[in-house]
Amino acid sequence: MSGKTDFLQAVLLTLILTVSSLFQGAAAADGAARYDHYRLYRVELATDEQVQLFQQLEAKSDSCTFYGHARQPGQQLTIMVSASKVADFEDLLALHAVSGRVLERNMQQLIEREAATVQPASTDPSQMDWEHYFQLETIYAWMELLAERFPGAVSTLDIGTSYEGRPIRGVKLSRRPGNKAIVVEGGIHAREWISPATATFLLHELVTSEDPTVRELGTAYDWFFFPIVNPDGYRFTFTGDRLWRKNRKPYGLCRGVDLNRNFDSNWGGVGSSDDPCSYDFSGSGPFSEPEAVALADFVRNNVGPARIRTYIALHSYSQLLMFPYGHTADRVPNYDHLRSITEKGIAALTAVSGTSYRGGSKYETIYPSSGGSIDWAYRPGGVPVSLTFELRGPPDSTDMFILPADQIRPVGKETLAAFVAIVQEAARLGYYDS
Repeated sequence: MSGKTDFLQAVLLTLILTVSSLFQGAAAADGAARYDHYRLYRVELATDEQVQLFQQLEAKSDSCTFYGHARQPGQQLTIMVSASKVADFEDLLALHAVSGRVLERNMQQLIEREAATVQPASTDPSQMDWEHYFQLETIYAWMELLAERFPGAVSTLDIGTSYEGRPIRGVKLSRRPGNKAIVVEGGIHAREWISPATATFLLHELVTSEDPTVRELGTAYDWFFFPIVNPDGYRFTFTGDRLWRKNRKPYGLCRGVDLNRNFDSNWGGVGSSDDPCSYDFSGSGPFSEPEAVALADFVRNNVGPARIRTYIALHSYSQLLMFPYGHTADRVPNYDHLRSITEKGIAALTAVSGTSYRGGSKYETIYPSSGGSIDWAYRPGGVPVSLTFELRGPPDSTDMFILPADQIRPVGKETLAAFVAIVQEAARLGYYDS
């Protein structure tokens, strides 16, 4: 009898473990988006008819994720296609004679490759490095640790609270009274992990480097770093959807606002959407989102007292260095100065490892866009040198926002060289004079 009882108990235990395993697997699958066999395409639109075709496709298809909008003939467009629609998409290209090529055949493989380099949220901040990607909790704790280690020069500041109640945390580096100030914005788009990683690399170098040029850069100017302006979205890229871009505020059936379309600079204009389900949804009104309000309030309240003269936003990808405006081809009054500053920055960046960048205004360099942070920082924010980096990789990158962690340090080094050149040229042109 005891043998039969033991057998039944063993069977019951096996069933319990099997069901438990199935539930755990289901929870994991339900809890995070997967992109198994999703393909990434690069298409070239040759005619007005093809442009109209892809405009219709973006409006109607929930199986094609567009990275940019179809606007004009001659444009190249990156599109991710779900596995179930690959055959239909291939047929569409053939039927309408659209030139296209596959950049990546399985997006999930890229995500899983990168996941191996992600450190747990519980990682001790003293273990922070630039060979791995780190989660929000570790980065915030590292910022606090940096302030503890360098109390005479480094302090943390919380400038507001996200929709989900997380602090929007920054670091101030100040070694000399009376300095002009530079603001560095990172992580406004959640999926662009190289942005916070580069921001923390630059901050660490400015605080700790013994290189005389870098040390002088971190001494002659005050620096305000906000590595993760979109903490809710960034957190969600680790727990829910690696390719999430927006914040996490609900709007009807959909969630999230593109925070870089929410600033009161030609808000709701070209290059933004009024559809809450769109990746570039601009919100219910200018500054409808607490994250954008927090950043703008900080600049507005400190541009005079802290003497902010430069604002630099870090994005990815496409290898560009740009200045205002995004919403119009009209040139800003100091266009020639900003072009000179960006050219010097690009030359210094390229000299480090040969990475090729292009420069110019946002409108003429990448695509028209409205409601962006650097446009607002420039005017009405009053910051005369306002710039946006689109970091590695190139425009036809197969990695897109999933840049391998072994590129963090190279990106950081070349971007630091660009920062040095940008500030030196801006100083030469008188932007930091009294």
